[in-house]
Amino acid sequence: MRNPEPSGEPAAGRKVEIFRALHLRRSPGDPLVLPGPWDAASARALAEAGFPALATPSAGVAAALGYADGETPADEMYAAVARIARAVDVPVSADIESGYGLAPEELVERLLEAGAVGCNLEDSVAGSLKNPHEQADWLAAVRSAAGDELFVNARVDTFLRGDTDPAAAIERGAAYVAAGADCVYPIMAPVHLIPQLRSGIPGPLNVLGRLDRDSPPPTELSRLGATRITFGPGLHQSADAALRRIAGGLVR
Repeated sequence: MRNPEPSGEPAAGRKVEIFRALHLRRSPGDPLVLPGPWDAASARALAEAGFPALATPSAGVAAALGYADGETPADEMYAAVARIARAVDVPVSADIESGYGLAPEELVERLLEAGAVGCNLEDSVAGSLKNPHEQADWLAAVRSAAGDELFVNARVDTFLRGDTDPAAAIERGAAYVAAGADCVYPIMAPVHLIPQLRSGIPGPLNVLGRLDRDSPPPTELSRLGATRITFGPGLHQSADAALRRIAGGLVR
């Protein structure tokens, strides 16, 4: 049974409506920027900074829990998502990797119990791409189990796994949208390919942003065709580097 919403917060159904609406009718140069909290404290800081929604990064959460990326037990990941969602009033989408082998119904139930309004689902596992037709069927089952209660972001891992042909990413992305995905995330796609991906994949397009000075800012990624920008574990890595610099200064 789902926990009741704390007093004063939007109801869960209202939160997913807000989150879905944030992806619609974005104008070029005005992307939806979703920073990635790794715990309740970072979630509060990002919400207080004014971001309208948050998207947890599995690698950042894993590091905060003491695990390598991809090695977080499902129970601990869902518990971390619940702490993050409980700490803020804004909608929270959760990166739950490739689903931890859970059946779609259990996956959806646990996301909703954690207070998430959306999820990021990868199409590779253990370093290998899944069969795109099987992944589309699985996403369709997730969509059926979730109804309108979750926003599904389907990650496409072709570029991450060494396939540089944009046609492969477009084929997968289009199939996932047809299966019911609300958004497609071709992670690690080269910036110059964003317009081609945008033209070939219907619906919102998630692009990975970077925090280094040489990378295009979110506004430029948006002009190229990105609907929303996420940063993976980038914020956690930057915070970790800053803490290490401070700690190093304290012991000298």
